[in-house]
Amino acid sequence: MESLRKAAEDGDAKAQCDLGLRYETGKDVAVDQAESVKWYRKAAEQGNAEAQCNLGVHYSVGMGIEKDMAEAVRWLRKSADQGFAEGQLYLGTCYDLGDGVKKDRVEAAKWYQKAVDQGNEIAKIHLDLLRPNIEEAK
Repeated sequence: MESLRKAAEDGDAKAQCDLGLRYETGKDVAVDQAESVKWYRKAAEQGNAEAQCNLGVHYSVGMGIEKDMAEAVRWLRKSADQGFAEGQLYLGTCYDLGDGVKKDRVEAAKWYQKAVDQGNEIAKIHLDLLRPNIEEAK
């Protein structure tokens, strides 16, 4: 744990993301969502796609930070644009529900499909549920 903390403090984005996850889940440390957000933000600002996704999720539910769907979408888009499947899934969900963005099922399907192409089974379920709505709208 100390070597992870040292690497994170020295600016290693992967270590920062990993430390954020530990604070989020309580692995080897007490759960502290605000501390989790702090480390995710440091990694996200360096371009770490996983941290960007995790920070976006924290913003979307107000976990350790005030809920802010515009910020959630901003970070999820950064993650999704880098090809991170979970970021694509969550961004698709934002479009599917119209949460933080204008509801757009075609755009949702696009992001779900990108995640599915990487083997994300949850995105496949969402896409399968969404398809009849898209076909109906045509």
